[in-house]
Amino acid sequence: MALIETRNLWKTYKMGVEEIHALRNATISINKGEYVAIMGPSGSGKSTLMNLIGCLDTPTQGNYKLNNREVSEMSDDELANIRNREIGFVFQTFNLLPRASALHNVELPLIYNGSSSKERDEMAKLAIEKVELTDRMYHKPSELSGGQRQRVAIARALVNNPSLLLADEPTGNLDSKTSIEIMKLFENLHKMGNTIIIVTHERDIALYANRVLSILDGQIDTDEQISPEKRNGIH
Repeated sequence: MALIETRNLWKTYKMGVEEIHALRNATISINKGEYVAIMGPSGSGKSTLMNLIGCLDTPTQGNYKLNNREVSEMSDDELANIRNREIGFVFQTFNLLPRASALHNVELPLIYNGSSSKERDEMAKLAIEKVELTDRMYHKPSELSGGQRQRVAIARALVNNPSLLLADEPTGNLDSKTSIEIMKLFENLHKMGNTIIIVTHERDIALYANRVLSILDGQIDTDEQISPEKRNGIH
């Protein structure tokens, strides 16, 4: 069943009298349980597509359904609700509160949706367990390595049990060894049943996914299924 369906999606910006088409006529379908990479060079439109899929922006024209709900016409409040309940975000810069423990950082989305203190504690600890960081849950970000901070950020994205895990350049601030560890973690999360979309400009990172959508000049250029042989050949 399709989790994400876009049809003829456009995003156009006006720069004076000029129109910039950041995304052109994008039609894609992503099923529940898929692991997809959106790949392209800087300025290709991949971040624009990610922002639309993540309900951080609205299309100029076209349709977008998430979980069979039309979101392209939603109000800002409705979009905020969708982001909080349906989508877990992982960013390149971690976006952690520096004075809060890992556990408290992971709890934050649950505070916004009104969960009780007991529920927050249980769900946050479960999410931290999934990213294999239980022994560091009471440490602050400054006491954690870059890879550990990204694990906290991933746990925070998972804590609401979202329909979709959306990661924007999740290895951008990490060294190559730590990047591999984080990508292995995403593989494990996918095996647990999570739907994952990773946005990257690096092909070796994209090849951890089962499917790669390449974007060029605002258009879907290729849609490639990645065989296990190809993935094993890279890693």
